[in-house]
Amino acid sequence: MPERGWRRFGPESIERAMLLALGRARGIELRPKSIDLGDGSRLEIEGADEENTVLVQIVGNTGTFRSQHRNKVMADMFKLTWLRGAYFPQSRIVLCVSETAAQVFTPAAWSTRAARDLGIEVCLYHTDGTITTIVHPAGATR
Repeated sequence: MPERGWRRFGPESIERAMLLALGRARGIELRPKSIDLGDGSRLEIEGADEENTVLVQIVGNTGTFRSQHRNKVMADMFKLTWLRGAYFPQSRIVLCVSETAAQVFTPAAWSTRAARDLGIEVCLYHTDGTITTIVHPAGATR
């Protein structure tokens, strides 16, 4: 039986590796989570700490960059922003992306500015398992 919370990501999945690396880099335990929204609906989030003070979405796509990768990034940014605004206003929101998906966040891209202004930290997962922040939320100390 898979470890509780990991049923979405197998032991060798890139998403699992990314979430574990992000947790190690931040010194917190992150796990996939299903959140009860209180009205009978549920939301799956790719990572959160026990208290939901850090909410994470993962975009682990590799290979040639495609419009679907950009769409996943935008959907995850929306999901994180809405979840924080509607349910966890004090939470830190983090989008962890692969090198392929990071192409959405060039210095001149509107998506970079939007992530910063919306308070989304964007972290890049490197193939060696390290994490770097490529977009710092507005007002965050570096």
